[in-house]
Amino acid sequence: MTAAALPAPRTNPVTLLLELTKLSISGASTFTAAAGYVAFRRGGDLGLVTTLLGILLLAMGSSALNEVQEHKHDARMPRTAQRPIPRGDITPGRATVLAVTMAVAGFLVLLTAHNLTSALLGALALAWYNGFYTPLKRLSAFAVVPGSLIGALPPAIGWTAAGGTVSDPTVLALAFVFFIWQVPHFWLLVGLHAEGYEQAGFPTLVSVFGRDRLARLTFTWTCGTAAACGLLPIFRVLNTWPAEVMLGLGAAWLVAGSVPLLKTGQDAVLTRRVFMNINIFALVLTAAVILDPFFGR
Repeated sequence: MTAAALPAPRTNPVTLLLELTKLSISGASTFTAAAGYVAFRRGGDLGLVTTLLGILLLAMGSSALNEVQEHKHDARMPRTAQRPIPRGDITPGRATVLAVTMAVAGFLVLLTAHNLTSALLGALALAWYNGFYTPLKRLSAFAVVPGSLIGALPPAIGWTAAGGTVSDPTVLALAFVFFIWQVPHFWLLVGLHAEGYEQAGFPTLVSVFGRDRLARLTFTWTCGTAAACGLLPIFRVLNTWPAEVMLGLGAAWLVAGSVPLLKTGQDAVLTRRVFMNINIFALVLTAAVILDPFFGR
């Protein structure tokens, strides 16, 4: 491709910020943190605002730092080649300064508005994602399994920011469900973009198992995610029947929609549909936990 054919760099700073910090992904993790906060408080208050602000800043900083770490790989993958750093919209140095500034600001918000525990858990999430999971992805196709701790931490941050303890079985049950959910979510993404990941230098389970076996493995983990939701009433994360019914129906819908993964000859249309389903289920799960206290009033 000639230089004249390359797309013009985006100059809109808002667009640049939203892309660099992966706001949609950062916002989703922040939403799950709200579940932890509301589950402990059995409702919401002004402290929820500062909790979400701190977590959002940390998540945005972590995402931006990830784009710095992987910008050379991103440039080789069709799905990510148009991210701000590969496009030349911002230099890695400036992106690093922005990422660190947001992450430090998020840590300080949690520390000053809430407590040291929530701030340290936020720092752990960043360290685990950027310092452990990101480099591990280049070495192992199974990196997502330990890396899924990232999905478990936001609810725990919300819970501790509200005043709870991280060792409470209630929040551990909630965090465990998000931990399990993260694995099939990522494997479905791999199923959609395996060639791009491998082109960029990331090993994938498609090359280890093949698409059909990976799809069956993903179905098993999806069923495990649905089954793990049974822990939430047992450990009193959910205390009202409307929330339990809401989550139960969502889990049944998720499993039913994932059954086609068992057939041979997987295609992108099917994988994309199941990927959307598992993302919607995460919203249903989070909404059920958030709405539970209000159903009991």
